[in-house]
Amino acid sequence: MNEQRDQTTQTDPTSQYEQPDNMDEQLPHPGLTGSMEDEPDHGEESYRGSDRLAGKRAVITGADSGIGRAVALAFSREGADVVLSYLESEEADADETVRLVEAAGRTAVRCPGDIRDEDTCSSIIDTAVRELGGIDILVNNAAYQMAQQGGIADITTEQFDQVMKTNVYAMFWLCKKAIPHLQPGSTIINTSSVQAVSPSPELLDYATTKAGIQNFTKGLASGLADKGIRVNAVAPGPIWTPLIPATMPVERAESHGESTPLGRAGQPAEVAPAYVFLASQESSYITGEMIAVTGGLPVT
Repeated sequence: MNEQRDQTTQTDPTSQYEQPDNMDEQLPHPGLTGSMEDEPDHGEESYRGSDRLAGKRAVITGADSGIGRAVALAFSREGADVVLSYLESEEADADETVRLVEAAGRTAVRCPGDIRDEDTCSSIIDTAVRELGGIDILVNNAAYQMAQQGGIADITTEQFDQVMKTNVYAMFWLCKKAIPHLQPGSTIINTSSVQAVSPSPELLDYATTKAGIQNFTKGLASGLADKGIRVNAVAPGPIWTPLIPATMPVERAESHGESTPLGRAGQPAEVAPAYVFLASQESSYITGEMIAVTGGLPVT
């Protein structure tokens, strides 16, 4: 990473981050940050908050690592308390996310569990209401993918079900449970992907869910607009997170991001500000939209 004082410092985006040196490493799923030879940048040294979310209460799924950790860090430095949802096997990563939130002087509430289960999703929302007194921001970020080089022929029914339950069912359950607790001015932010509009055959199941998330976001935004609740999505491109070495074959992982116009993989720290913007009152006239953070890959 080139010298950067904070996320607002003008920097050449093509060289703001170098490509990781060890993109050919492979990790067992779900992949832990501490096991990576080149750990992602979540904004630990660069993200500077300015009270844009002061007093807000947020729920973030997939909050232990990658984009979820970067969003939790940014939200906390902007003044929000956070409920962190993650798999129990990711507790080691969650420990670090909790440390970062608490170092910002905010409350971090752990809520481990598998969101493929509807009761777990209900528990996450109940925990937020009980521990934080309510919810102002819901970030549906957790996702499952597993690249299959043979495309549809290699995607099993079990994998298809896991992808659908993690990426779509959980979002539906969490939104349905959270909406009665959301007041006017609250926001829902869903994580889609560049795969929603440019699907890779080896990620057919994952891409299908991401396109569904985009459409779900638009429809829910229309349905909640009269209640003063905004619903938007962020579509990341090739971002360097534990998911890449844990779910991609070496030949895909080692060139991750090189085909983008900016010529490199993005870092979670570069994605988090989009979530902050959509969660803040600065985006008050934006709903039903999807912000692309893709290094220049088009999503429209």
